[in-house]
Amino acid sequence: MEQNKLAKWLKVIVAGIAVCGFFIYAFLIPDFGKAIVSDNPEFAYCYQPWLIFISLTALPCYAALFFAWKIFSNIEIDNSFSLQNARYLKWISWLAAGDAAFFFLGNIVLLFLGMNHPGIILYSLIVVFAGVAISVAAATLSHLVLKAAKLQEENDLTV
Repeated sequence: MEQNKLAKWLKVIVAGIAVCGFFIYAFLIPDFGKAIVSDNPEFAYCYQPWLIFISLTALPCYAALFFAWKIFSNIEIDNSFSLQNARYLKWISWLAAGDAAFFFLGNIVLLFLGMNHPGIILYSLIVVFAGVAISVAAATLSHLVLKAAKLQEENDLTV
């Protein structure tokens, strides 16, 4: 596949993820929360804090999608292995790790406020593990892109 075509497909995928995420955060999660509250009215006091908490987890995700878009723009102009892309990947790594930590600590805080169940914290570890895995993968890619950028720079200086 041609590099320009690949970059365009990757951008379409990022846009699709952004749209899906919007519908999940804007419609699916609030409806799911309302269904829980209608079935269990004793949990009505938990709806707003949980909705705010879950909504805040979207911010690092969309920031990471923004950096992914910038990486794909660099790939499109044949600048795949650059220091800039390595920095973007490092930012994605930090965002994923921060979001995983925020999600875990937020669950703990909500537990101490009496708005969470210990079983939910165990399930949230799956989300935390996924965030850590994305963070490690992005950090590894950042390191490899940095090494490739340095090699490419050395080769460009050699005639």
